[in-house]
Amino acid sequence: MKFIPLIADNWKMDGGVAFGVVPKSIWSKTHQADENNAISITTRCLLIIQNDRKILIDTGLGDKRNEKYYAVRFREPGISILNSLKQAGYAASDITDVLFTHLHDDHVGAATRNDENGNAICVFENAGYWVSKLQWDWAMFPNKREGAAFFKDNLVPLMDSGRLNLLEEGQQPFDGITLKIFNGHTRGQIIPFIETGDHTVVYMGDFIPTQSNIPIPFIPSVDIEPLISLTEKEAFLQDAAERNYILFFEHDATNECCKVIKTEKGVIADYSFKLQDMLETTAPFNS
Repeated sequence: MKFIPLIADNWKMDGGVAFGVVPKSIWSKTHQADENNAISITTRCLLIIQNDRKILIDTGLGDKRNEKYYAVRFREPGISILNSLKQAGYAASDITDVLFTHLHDDHVGAATRNDENGNAICVFENAGYWVSKLQWDWAMFPNKREGAAFFKDNLVPLMDSGRLNLLEEGQQPFDGITLKIFNGHTRGQIIPFIETGDHTVVYMGDFIPTQSNIPIPFIPSVDIEPLISLTEKEAFLQDAAERNYILFFEHDATNECCKVIKTEKGVIADYSFKLQDMLETTAPFNS
């Protein structure tokens, strides 16, 4: 099994959105806000090479929206999932599976593009698409709070492709990857737990989007059920500390991975590292 982190987008988000009820005087100790109160974040996808399968987790924003849409996200030009794949030596046609943690635009938008007639079509023409049925149903009939994050032109081409797989909770279509459902951020978010050698790599999605979101109260304001997020996070972090999980962050612009430890003040980040550094220094990762 081989892991290749891929940057799909570098962009910015309002610091208050990223950390919810936590005051700026606290979160600004780790994140410098600009004149718009925005902090730097990224969309870090993960390509898993497993025998003949090339599994891509999430895809980034894409480019189907208008200029105003991207301008308010302060997206860095020239960065995309396709460019990152190319730099790693792969093309969209090589991908056999695309696994979506959930269907918010910054996670699924780049899975489709507009053709010369302005119609949205699938980018990964040879891939099967995977998402939880709970999240799919939630996204197809969105609530008013999340409606601005779900777009039909992201979803309908996936359905029309005939390659969309809707997963019930407990279904496990990949060897060595356990998919678990978390519901605080959005209904039916999939978090992959990837077993490799003696290690478990957890792709954090929007469950714990950055290392700074590890403290229990640091819950993004966009989570639809923050109390559920709190309960899910507390239980997960206890487990992560006990089992020595590697947390792989999708949205942390600075820290790619970390482990956590238990202290008298609760579970905290222990140390940060690049996944590739761990791959090179820990033999079981390349088993």
